[in-house]
Amino acid sequence: MERLCFTFEIRPGTEAEYQQRHDEIWPELVEAIKAAGFANYSLFRRGTTIYAYAEVSPDVATAMAKLGPNEANQRWAKWFEDVIVSLTDESGQLYRADEVWHLD
Repeated sequence: MERLCFTFEIRPGTEAEYQQRHDEIWPELVEAIKAAGFANYSLFRRGTTIYAYAEVSPDVATAMAKLGPNEANQRWAKWFEDVIVSLTDESGQLYRADEVWHLD
């Protein structure tokens, strides 16, 4: 299991819309996220910054390779293009945070 933390920005003024869309998250997307290996997945918002945390099995690369091509995931990503500034840097990598410490 690998812990994953990443951040991204949403467009100013879309905070309520971002929340509403997650309040109504599609069941097929939730199943795809779980099937890809994500667990204990949480999103937090402070202003327009989103902080994401997940525990991923067996590792992030494998889980992302499973989730990326999933049809529900692709539709969700397309639907959020008007809300999210960018999930990745210019090389296509998530804006990941390095783990410093954790308490089990």
